[in-house]
Amino acid sequence: MFENKERTDIAELGEFGLIRHLTDNFTLQHESSVKGIGDDAAVLDFKDKQVLISTDLLLEGIHFDLAYVPLVHLGYKAVQVNLSDIYAMNGIATQVTVSIGLSSRFPLEAVEEIYKGVRLACDKFNIDLVGGDTSSSKQGLVISVTSIGYASKDEICYRNGAREGDLICVSGDLGGAYVGLQILEREKLIFLENPNIQPDLEGKDYVIERQLKPEGRRDIVDLLSQLKIRPTSMIDVSDGLASELLHICQQSDKGCALYEEKIPIDPVTYETARELGLDPTVCALSGGEDYELLFTISQSDYDKLKHDVDVSVIGYITEKNEGCRMVSKSDVIHELKAQGWNAFHKMG
Repeated sequence: MFENKERTDIAELGEFGLIRHLTDNFTLQHESSVKGIGDDAAVLDFKDKQVLISTDLLLEGIHFDLAYVPLVHLGYKAVQVNLSDIYAMNGIATQVTVSIGLSSRFPLEAVEEIYKGVRLACDKFNIDLVGGDTSSSKQGLVISVTSIGYASKDEICYRNGAREGDLICVSGDLGGAYVGLQILEREKLIFLENPNIQPDLEGKDYVIERQLKPEGRRDIVDLLSQLKIRPTSMIDVSDGLASELLHICQQSDKGCALYEEKIPIDPVTYETARELGLDPTVCALSGGEDYELLFTISQSDYDKLKHDVDVSVIGYITEKNEGCRMVSKSDVIHELKAQGWNAFHKMG
């Protein structure tokens, strides 16, 4: 994609030269992308569809640590976390805009690595890059991505549609991204104490990939469409299972019963959490960044979904006065609490 082999100062290109350099290889794939990069604004035409838009901001030192996050993975993940928001509405993502703020320590080649990751994500999920911005930054690296997509009006899923008796479902498995982050943080501390010690990541590929290279679950949206299942509510798991389930319950004015033994946790996640002295269930409930889809369905749709190994039924929706509860493996009932990621937890 890029051929530069040396360190190139971004100032040599200027803002518009940088944008042209980074985006020349991106081509438009969707009819809805009437005009992409190159004018004052992108032009999109979704005809009779409802338009979905979501934005995320990633800040160095808050959302990512360049001590162990490769720039190409960062570019990929920045796009993925945004696409996940569109999929969580039961929609199809089609376009993104990518804006970056850069300090002077980043040469052109570093920015190229970020855009390689952006390109990989766009190619894999059939996404058009249609705009963005670049700026200098005094606070390190800043990435802002806006994702755009569509859905038919009667297919969009909100957080507030869960009904009493609905089944609570989740795709994939949970806790892996958080456990992967703990491994990376551990190895960073060891490296800072002794730079001669090589990272010990053997056997941890799965959890590290869950942290560095999450995958938006477009396939689950497609699956539900093929099975003719319209979830009654849906959200993506970015802040931990407990937090997301409470969002659905609060906005739907309902309670829930969650079963610990039904929460899907990969064996590598489980074993690694134990090695680190962590409770695997707590990692799944409060860890976050798994970007799986959490959704509720009518009991009448269960037979359509019951044979799919990548979707787990983990509980059901109750009346609000029953509260939000988790039934442990030993049949003890616990109040469900949100203890996941809080972007302002250090700001008071």
